Amino acid sequence: MNALESDAPLIVYVDIKSPYAFAAIRPTLALEKSLGMRFDWRPLTLDIPSYLGSARKKEGKVVESTRSTSQWSWVKYAYRDARRYAERQGLMLKGTEKIWDSSIPNIGILWVMQTARDRLGDYFEAVYPPFWRRELDIEDMAVVEACLQKAGIDSSGFAEFALGEGRAEHDKLQPQLHPSGIYGVPTYVIDGTILFGREHLPYVRWHLQGREGPAPDIAYEIDDHKAQPC
Repeated sequence: MNALESDAPLIVYVDIKSPYAFAAIRPTLALEKSLGMRFDWRPLTLDIPSYLGSARKKEGKVVESTRSTSQWSWVKYAYRDARRYAERQGLMLKGTEKIWDSSIPNIGILWVMQTARDRLGDYFEAVYPPFWRRELDIEDMAVVEACLQKAGIDSSGFAEFALGEGRAEHDKLQPQLHPSGIYGVPTYVIDGTILFGREHLPYVRWHLQGREGPAPDIAYEIDDHKAQPC
């Protein structure tokens, strides 16, 4: 899998533990459906401590932290920003109390893409909202299997996939991303052009519809296109 190449018209990189990706799922699914296309959804498992330090909370209080003041400011702003747009979609977004290893549910994206592509939106619905309500331990294989089943996806063989072929595919992709210019989520790759952030969806739509007329400015009204449950 090449980071910038796909047979699909658009590559979408997301991470289950990213609040920005959470706020982008419904609008992106809505765009995919409205265009009648199939995007190539892929995982980018963020290494948050490498650029924002690490921290752990317990009952809302910080009990461990290597973050600087400026890093905390960035994190707090990011949550406020993402929460604004999640709440517009009727979604609850609670700050996490630790930095999760989201690789298992992210490998789940690869599993769904290979075995039950039509159920991808149901998988996101089963994972994203409850995780951001602090209801899921996404590091537990059984929990992710239960999410697959809740989405109507056969989870037989997923654990073996997540430890074998899927893990290898995930781990081979991750080191390609930063050198390719992909550093956060959601990221959209269209004809080799990299766009970071859901605010680029109008531009993505314009591009996928043939680039007629002037390119739109950054904006997105989710009411224009009924959002799909994530």
